[in-house]
Order: sequence, then structure tokens, then C-alpha cells
Amino acid sequence: MLDNETRFRIQNLIRREVVPAVGCTEPAAVALCVAKATELLGCLPSEIRVRLSTNILKNAMGVGIPGTGMIGLPIAIALGALIGKSEYGLEVLRDVNDEAVAEGRKYIASTPIDIKLFENAPSNLHIDVEVAHDTDRVRATISREHTNFIYLEKNRSVIFNEEPVSASDTPVDTTEDIALDLRTVWEYATTAPIDELSYILKARDLNTAAAETAYEKEYGHSLGTTMRHAGGPLFGDTPAAHMISLTSAACDARMGGAPIPVMSNSGSGNQGICATMPVVSYARDIEADEDTLTRALTLSHLTSIYIKQSLGRLSALCGCVVASTGASSALVYLMGGDYDKVAAAVKNMVANLTGMICDGAKPSCAMKISSGVSTALMSAMMAMNGHCVTSAEGIVDEDVDRTIRNLTSIGRDAMRSTDLYVLDIMTCK
Repeated sequence: MLDNETRFRIQNLIRREVVPAVGCTEPAAVALCVAKATELLGCLPSEIRVRLSTNILKNAMGVGIPGTGMIGLPIAIALGALIGKSEYGLEVLRDVNDEAVAEGRKYIASTPIDIKLFENAPSNLHIDVEVAHDTDRVRATISREHTNFIYLEKNRSVIFNEEPVSASDTPVDTTEDIALDLRTVWEYATTAPIDELSYILKARDLNTAAAETAYEKEYGHSLGTTMRHAGGPLFGDTPAAHMISLTSAACDARMGGAPIPVMSNSGSGNQGICATMPVVSYARDIEADEDTLTRALTLSHLTSIYIKQSLGRLSALCGCVVASTGASSALVYLMGGDYDKVAAAVKNMVANLTGMICDGAKPSCAMKISSGVSTALMSAMMAMNGHCVTSAEGIVDEDVDRTIRNLTSIGRDAMRSTDLYVLDIMTCK
């Protein structure tokens, strides 16, 4: 059993990393930074300059902005200035309406908004905003985490300054953080008092509502609805088809700009969806009770958080690789597997999905998430049948935690140049 202090720190970590967000978290973070700068300016900016790290720019270019019917950064920036409230965090644009969108379009047409890459940014997640009106100028900077302001300045007077760390993207509040391993994740999810874990059910509620929204109205590429209505002849009425449909539907809604919150994980709504919906779907099919679902969701989300601790907030590696690995762990638990079976499923996942690139947030992310969900189920089934990829194969190590670090070192370090190539392709089309 874990001691009370360890459980308390893990509980705080989950509540920090699993939070609601409206729309894609990268443009939301940019809108948040613009909103904060505008509040400090005290009036609507007549000029906005935005400098973004590679991963932020890549993830904000092609995604729908909730409630606008538009994609990309200009409308997110405009709405951040017009109606954004920094106190809302990643729900900064939750007050958007048709009138605000109309004003946003006019604002884009009449106001200089300069968006460029921040060369050699100190973090993979870095947003630097300057707003101006007449002789007043304000600068605001977010770094390392989507809501973490590190610098505020008005008219060359520094209001707040926290020196950024290097590109290692160390978590901000290390006193709240706890270094995890897979055994600790398992022990917490399966033994902590159930009332300590009940918060995670909000992920079920929010992300299920997102999926239902996509079933009611067409968003993105409507992969979730396609799987629900047209997938029968090929996939059948099966748990696998249900998982893919429900998970991709929630992603359809989020990437397509539905004006609803989803529960994110480690700063990503898609990761939150992928860590949640396969687990919810399978638990529903096997009629698992709520306590069992609560522990399974905790295992999924905490496994994802653990992997992100060494991968970093943003990388060239698609986030569904991380979140679907968490989901696979939870599927093993729902199937009655023990820790060794969970470790086997994790190794099976690493053997399969390593190297899937992130080429920005966009409607087709639902397709990548569906690949992660399919692999999560396959890896869990292999583990439950006593099959595990061995240390003689690829980057898998005998030790599951070293296997995870092999994965994250590739995504964090070896694929660093991949981000630059991907962004170059995206911006030169």
C-alpha cells in the first residue's frame, strides 16, 4: 500500500493534469496569452504580435476554433482579445457567440496580427505575445505548460518574471510533482480509497458528451458517426467497433470546433479523450460497475501522465501513442489482468506505435486516435493471452519502465528535427 503522502501527491498531480479545456489546447493557450495581455493593456489592442514555438504553431494551424466555424490562429487571437477571460484558463473562449465571431472577423480584417515562429524557443511549448495601443505596449509569455505565465511586462516595466528553464520542459511545480513508475501507477489506481479517485469520472462525463455532440451534428470528418452507422458490415456490433466509434466521435467534435469542453490529459484534449473513451466504451459493454470504471480510468490517465513526465508536454510523437498506451493498461485491468499483464500490454504498445508523428492538431486526428484505440485493444488481448513482445525485439526492454524511457527519448530527442521538417512542409503547401 502506498503511504498517505504519496497518495496525496499523486492525487494532486492528477487534478493538475486532468482538467477541462474548450477546443484544442494550443490555440486556446495562445488565446489565453492574448487575453491576459489585453487585460493588462486595458483596452482593445490596435496591433498584436505573436511568436510561437514549433509545436505550438504546428498544432494551432489547422484545427477548428469552437463556436466559430473557422480554423487556425487568427480567429483564436482575435477572440482572445475581444472576449477572452484569462481567469477561465483553457476555457478562455467559452463565452464565444455569433456576435463575437462577427466582431472577430472584422477585427482580423482591420488589425495587424503578426504570427511567426519563435526561433530556438526555450521550450517546445512557448508563446510570446505583444499587444499595443497608442503608446502603451504589453508583453505576456506562456512557457512549458499551457497556462503557465512566466513573464508579464507593461510599458517596459516588469510585472512578473520567472526565468524559463531549458528545452527539457521540466514540470513547473516540482513540489507538487512526483516521479512515477508503472508499479506506483498500478498500486495507486488499484488500492487507493475509491473516494480519492472519483474526480476522474468527470472525464467520462465531459468526453462522452463530446462524442454525443458529434453523433448529433457533423464535425470534422465524422469518423465516429461513420463507424457507428456504416461500419456494421465490416466491423460488426462489437466492443472494438464501439470503442473506435465513441473515441473518434469525441475527437471529431473537438477538432471540428464544437463549443464544448473536454477533459484533457497533460495539456492535450485528444490525449484526454483517448485515455478515457476506449475505457468507458469497454466498461459499458462488459457492464462493469462504477468503482471498477473509476479505477480503470485512473490507471489509464495516470499511465499517460507518467509517460508524459519523460516525453515532455509537446513533441514530434503523436499524443495518441501515449494515451492509447494508458487505455491499453486500463483494458487489461477491465479484463481481469494483473500488474504483469499491464506491463506486457505497455511493451506491446511500444513495439507497435513508436514513431507515429504529430503533424498538427486537425480533424484527421480522429483517424490516428482510432489507430491507437485498435492497437490498445490488440495489445491488451495479447497480454491477457500470455504474449508479450520480448527484449530481443526493437526498442522493448525487459524492464517496462526502461521500455517507456526508450519510447520517450525517441519522441523527445531523436525526433526533434522531425518537428522542423513537418512544420516546413505544413507552412510551404
